[in-house]
Amino acid sequence: MNRKFVLLITGAAVWFAVCTAGAATDEAQTGRVYVLSNKAANSVLVFDRASDGTLTLIQEAATQGAGTGATNDPLQSQGSIALRDDNQFLLAVNPASGDLTAFTVTETGLEFGSKVLSGGSLPVSVTVHNNLVYVVNQLGVANINGYTVSDTAQLVEIAGSQRDLAGGPLALPAQVSFTPNGNQLIVTEKGTRLLDIFNVLVSGQTDGPLPELSRGRTPFGFAFGPGHSLVVSEAEAGRPMLGSASSYRLTVDNLAPPVSPRVSDTGTAACWVVITGNIAWVVNTGSATISSYQINNNASITLLDPAAASIPGTVPIDAAVSSDERFFYQVLSTTGQISIFSIDGSTLTPVTTVSGLPLSIQGIVAF
Repeated sequence: MNRKFVLLITGAAVWFAVCTAGAATDEAQTGRVYVLSNKAANSVLVFDRASDGTLTLIQEAATQGAGTGATNDPLQSQGSIALRDDNQFLLAVNPASGDLTAFTVTETGLEFGSKVLSGGSLPVSVTVHNNLVYVVNQLGVANINGYTVSDTAQLVEIAGSQRDLAGGPLALPAQVSFTPNGNQLIVTEKGTRLLDIFNVLVSGQTDGPLPELSRGRTPFGFAFGPGHSLVVSEAEAGRPMLGSASSYRLTVDNLAPPVSPRVSDTGTAACWVVITGNIAWVVNTGSATISSYQINNNASITLLDPAAASIPGTVPIDAAVSSDERFFYQVLSTTGQISIFSIDGSTLTPVTTVSGLPLSIQGIVAF
């Protein structure tokens, strides 16, 4: 049954936060937004996206796994759900039960496909490229584990695909992602200041990791941009006004030395990164701001606006943009909301906010 949500932003003084989803509308549905509930009985909230960016809840799809049920950035990660580029499959982590769920995307929402063990403890981030899926496990000896996914969303573990991260028990990984061509996997390690690079083999297994020292402390989220660029946020252990981002250029089998090392955005706890065109948006959780950077042709970055948007009294975490790059969606878990902004170049303009979501939400994707 469709439900309508009304924008409501409430105060929350916490170190990490979550955003909310939009309001219902009579505009034609033009896309979807998915949010991981991370409830004890874990689920994915499915929203229709209208042409004006607003959202209508159409389904809560059970993952048949368990979330942590906690709030205040409970997973400390980017990418706890992932949508394949063709929008046919969605993957979701079940952190508390240590497994991974695959759904097929249908006209009416999501259809459960399969669930498999994650190969470790507390899976927090997942990535998909064609029929390959990898998940990163945060606790114990942190590792990655790989799977194939079939046309019916059946996950099958790839024998011998499990690889420990370079930082081992100290790694505290935040994100795993395939590079755009699928030839490599990159993992950020918050606990050790490392970026792990794994080469993807024909078998679907990987070799590595080849660790690269992050130029800023507490590397967290990242995204790929023009000019073979990789933009990484750096939370700097949450120290006030020291949030930053660095840019790297992707090479055939590694990262080139950073093109722009540690460019400050003057915010606190720079954690999540999304890119539209040549603009990188960095979410500063501690200062409740979103900074904008320009990505230049040589993969360098330049700070455009330290506060392209401000969400006072909240703790923003995960973010996503619509496939037409017109709308920016910001998760606020401690208040159970999604703030919606329209995008005009490097400017964000508030549209509305959706309330009434679980306070445990973390993870968002859109198309």
